[in-house]
Amino acid sequence: MLAGRVAGLRYGWRALPVLVVLLGIWELYVDLGGADPLILPPPHAVASALYTDRALLWSNFLVTAQEILIGIAISAVVGLAFSISLHFSPRTLRPAVYPLLVASQAVPIALLAPILVLWLGFGLLSKIVVIAIVCFFSIVVTTLADLGSVDPDLIKLMRTLDATRLQTFRYVEFPSALPGVLTGSKIAVVVAPIAAVLAEQAGSSAGLGYVFTEANNQLLTARMCAAVAILAAFAITLFVLLTLAERLAVPWVRQPPIENAA
Repeated sequence: MLAGRVAGLRYGWRALPVLVVLLGIWELYVDLGGADPLILPPPHAVASALYTDRALLWSNFLVTAQEILIGIAISAVVGLAFSISLHFSPRTLRPAVYPLLVASQAVPIALLAPILVLWLGFGLLSKIVVIAIVCFFSIVVTTLADLGSVDPDLIKLMRTLDATRLQTFRYVEFPSALPGVLTGSKIAVVVAPIAAVLAEQAGSSAGLGYVFTEANNQLLTARMCAAVAILAAFAITLFVLLTLAERLAVPWVRQPPIENAA
């Protein structure tokens, strides 16, 4: 187990040299006149903004992080409950609701966020609802997929043992759904920052989306990029934490490191 974790850490650190190379190319591109620094600031300017504006960025990051964490948690709980409901009603509820759920994802967040802000106000609630709605779909899709991919032999075994429908769900289907919830949550942590920024831009007085809007109005592009860098780092951190949680909670679905599988 320890060897597997060490191999996973080595695999993760391989992205660092690639990041350094990309930052170097970005720096040279701007320095050599490939782009106006006012439009595309070089990495050293973004790093400077991260330090100079650290108090402003940190205080607003705490607001956005709270919105994201609560929104993802709500979407995970509601998404799991919704998926179970559809799974238990495959011939009535699922055909009636699932197409509408898919269609709802075609509604642009930029259109949805101002409406929710108008209804729910400029406070925390409207931002959480936007994030939960955006993250909800990925969790439902992955959870339903896992619920539908249960080994038929296990279902037959439970029937042979005269297990009830609820017992079959508890001991066979529900454990199979947990990886789907975690996989959907990992997708959610990537898109949640986008939803949070758009919700904050629709109406707020705090948050990185608010900082992004104000910096854009003042042509402080380095500060804008610094806010994006913080959101990206936060999303990566949440993704890694969920990956570790997946290894602990559902060890039976762990995949070997790519280099060992080759």
